[in-house]
Amino acid sequence: MTPMPATAAVRVRRAELSDLDDLVALEEQSFAGDRLSRAQYRRHLDSESAQVLVASANHRRFLGTAVVFFRKGSGAARLYSIATQAEARGKGVGSALIEAAEQAARRKRRSALRLEVRTDNDAAIRLYERLGYQRIGHYASYYEDGADAWRYEKALD
Repeated sequence: MTPMPATAAVRVRRAELSDLDDLVALEEQSFAGDRLSRAQYRRHLDSESAQVLVASANHRRFLGTAVVFFRKGSGAARLYSIATQAEARGKGVGSALIEAAEQAARRKRRSALRLEVRTDNDAAIRLYERLGYQRIGHYASYYEDGADAWRYEKALD
């Protein structure tokens, strides 16, 4: 497998049923706990209250995914999950997914996008802060393994 060039144009689209195996495989590679199951992904693919996004570049069909939730009555959308293939990290895939999540939130007339991130996930925290997210809260023992989380938010114009 040839490495992905740093300048690859990343495309993001809504996930389809044919992406289900890739979504589940990336989830299992990326997270030791707090994973979305195949059944949960399947539900979210057809949901009005969720959007599953998939990133690709240079004919690589599947480089990453993001899951965004839209709770009825809430002015904010929630970036529930984001994951990228190991070889795609640092190449703009995460940024492209977050920007697509923000666009999806704007289309659903949400005024902000919120997310939680492990307090020890320095790379993700740097990415969110670089993209304009502000830390707004802390959750003790938020994750399945007892790790704490920071909550971030970005106002959407």
